[in-house]
Amino acid sequence: MSGFQTYLDNAERQTGVTPQQFLDMATERGLHQAKAGEVIAWLKNDFSLGHGHAANLAQLITKGPEATATKYGDDGVLHLDGLAAR
Repeated sequence: MSGFQTYLDNAERQTGVTPQQFLDMATERGLHQAKAGEVIAWLKNDFSLGHGHAANLAQLITKGPEATATKYGDDGVLHLDGLAAR
């Protein structure tokens, strides 16, 4: 498992929100087109995430799952549907 996936999994453990749910919420708020700093602030304020977890989720949100998986995923795959789906 990639270190990036570990950040996603730990953020889910802390918040109960899957990576896909974070993506969906960010899209609903128009944050998928925002700068990373704005997304980080939202994640820290609304979900009490630390900077590292918020920054990794912000990268997923602003760069998109495909680009992020290609760069950080094991074999180009990130698990976004949550821990229960595995």
